[in-house]
Amino acid sequence: MNQWLQTHIEFLKGVGPQRAKLLRDELGIATFHDLLYHFPFRYIDRSQFHLIKDIPQIDGYVQLKGQIISVSETGTGRQKRLNVKFQDNTGIIDLLWFQGYKYILPNLKLNTTYIVFGKAKPYVNTWNISHPEINPATGNEASMGWQPVYSSTEKLTASGLHSKGIQKLIEGLLDLASKVYFEETIPPKLIRELKLPAFGAAIRAIHMPADVGLAQKARTRFKFEELLNLQIELLLRKSINLQKNSGQVVAEVGQIFHDFYENNLPFPLTNAQKKVLREIRRDIGSGFQMNRLLQGDVGSGKTVVALLTILMGIGSGLQGALMAPTEILANQHFVGLSELLEGTPVNIALLTGSTKKSVRKEIHAKLLSGEIHILVGTHALLEDIVQFKNLGLVVIDEQHRFGVEQRSRLWKKNTSPPHILVMTATPIPRTLAMTYYGDLDVSVIDELPPGRKPITTKHHFEKDRSLVFGFIRREIALGRQIYIVYPLIQESETLDYNNLMDGYEAISRAFPLPDYRVSIVHGKMKPEVKDYEMQQFVEGKTQIMIATTVIEVGVNVPNASVMVIESSERFGLSQLHQLRGRVGRGAEQSYCLLMTGNKLSADTKKRIHTMVRTNDGFEISEVDLELRGPGDIMGTQQSGNLDLKIADLAKDGPLVALAREKARELLTDDPRLEKPEHVFLRLEAIKRLQDKPNWAEIS
Repeated sequence: MNQWLQTHIEFLKGVGPQRAKLLRDELGIATFHDLLYHFPFRYIDRSQFHLIKDIPQIDGYVQLKGQIISVSETGTGRQKRLNVKFQDNTGIIDLLWFQGYKYILPNLKLNTTYIVFGKAKPYVNTWNISHPEINPATGNEASMGWQPVYSSTEKLTASGLHSKGIQKLIEGLLDLASKVYFEETIPPKLIRELKLPAFGAAIRAIHMPADVGLAQKARTRFKFEELLNLQIELLLRKSINLQKNSGQVVAEVGQIFHDFYENNLPFPLTNAQKKVLREIRRDIGSGFQMNRLLQGDVGSGKTVVALLTILMGIGSGLQGALMAPTEILANQHFVGLSELLEGTPVNIALLTGSTKKSVRKEIHAKLLSGEIHILVGTHALLEDIVQFKNLGLVVIDEQHRFGVEQRSRLWKKNTSPPHILVMTATPIPRTLAMTYYGDLDVSVIDELPPGRKPITTKHHFEKDRSLVFGFIRREIALGRQIYIVYPLIQESETLDYNNLMDGYEAISRAFPLPDYRVSIVHGKMKPEVKDYEMQQFVEGKTQIMIATTVIEVGVNVPNASVMVIESSERFGLSQLHQLRGRVGRGAEQSYCLLMTGNKLSADTKKRIHTMVRTNDGFEISEVDLELRGPGDIMGTQQSGNLDLKIADLAKDGPLVALAREKARELLTDDPRLEKPEHVFLRLEAIKRLQDKPNWAEIS
């Protein structure tokens, strides 16, 4: 890399030791390179002037040209301010300064032409601009063009390094850079093929654009560079893992698998399930450790695929483990798998925090002897005392609920690392799967088992409650059961939403004994009480289950046909979709009713409309990504921090796919990036591989 770019930022004119420390601490800017890669997040058009009369029709910043007709100081003490009347040929506007104006006041002259720039806001019957930029007109204003806006912080702003201050530093650096030859950071072949601007032209255009078109081309170039380096890193990690982590070979799936497949499957597998099983079979027979992410909507049959995967390993003398985030879900998996395995020679056990000491001791012994083939459990599986004879396959359900450090402990349960299958019922947009899980193999079950009817989703306001209650009564009369989910457990002083306890009282009044029976479940209940209430509902002894999101995962009641989500404006799209997936598990038509208040934000309206319009989890995930952004969806606890400076996974999907494709082509042609034109890609890859943990290795 050009050595000049590695110069410490302290030596740039206008920085010095104190500002250099602030830039490093606040924005991670330590070198000339770091400052050049601190890109503007938007641009302001300074190439045109507005008229004061047109201000009410303009949303945002305005640039005015006119004269000062009066200057006055008003107020006393902290209320003191500077008020300037500014006019053009079409009207008058107030310019206001509340602080720091003692430096501005001496330079303001009446009947002199000035350029004013700032954000206009209405006040009573007039408009004003607070703390505008104001400079004498020089006649060269047409060359001001597009002004970049940079992110800063409170501490930097106090030191004079607000957006304008950072812009000044970058312009000074670009002046110095005009004497420097910049080597290209993207292979020339790709520059030509994709028609990208060269580094030198792009770095100037992104910071000092002559027009917005050049700025956008430069931004595309640097987004692609960032995503290309990321995808190369992920593909190299994947390659390194394959070479480093030899996996236990499952040469034959064995008779247990074949017998189960022929005799115990409750329904024929879908084509999507069969495809995923072929991918898994290829992985575990390859001699390399499997690291595969299995995505599938609620009810798509992921658990059956997980069981068949473990049965393949049992045929080769391996044990399997299935880890779930909650005791409810672990219990459900254990009961469901036990029923499926009835009549087979496979021994399955359950280990959770509630397992009695005597039972634990027996489980530990049988795991070591190999008598237990499958262990289902919660975080209890991670305890050091839990040891296997030959753990070969690990399935992690709802994997996003486990931290990286927790999952990494599973690797120490065997001398040869087990094959890993992580499952999620939260569909992940393709662009996120390609980046956050780019070093894992991704399988998708994108069809539901035959016979499942799509869930009908409807939106109701609070005024429709009597109509909703009437519908619930009719469904109960047909023998169905109802979920009613609330976002809060007890009243909040700051949030005006229905809460669980108030809801329980209201529902109990509307659906009184002895005609109706109501269960209640929430996270603060003791496990045994919660399990009792849940079991009452599962067995059909109660018709209505009032709950918090504790039932988002872990309850499978085919007879439940209605999901009512109270204050659904409080929930994200992903959570709404997960909750909806609790119904629709039987043969009867099911419904999801979204209850909201009357005042809804634009984002909330879009969420509700999306839920009503589609049941497709992957389509929903794309809208969720657009609304929330990748960080909120994935969380840094389990995925690491991608630290993208300019690319946006929510908006740059096609560019992510292009970068993935080109990264794969580059590494196929030059696996170690040893060609001269790949030197910058190689240096960046080495840095990335050293700086970041290997997420695939501990997924």
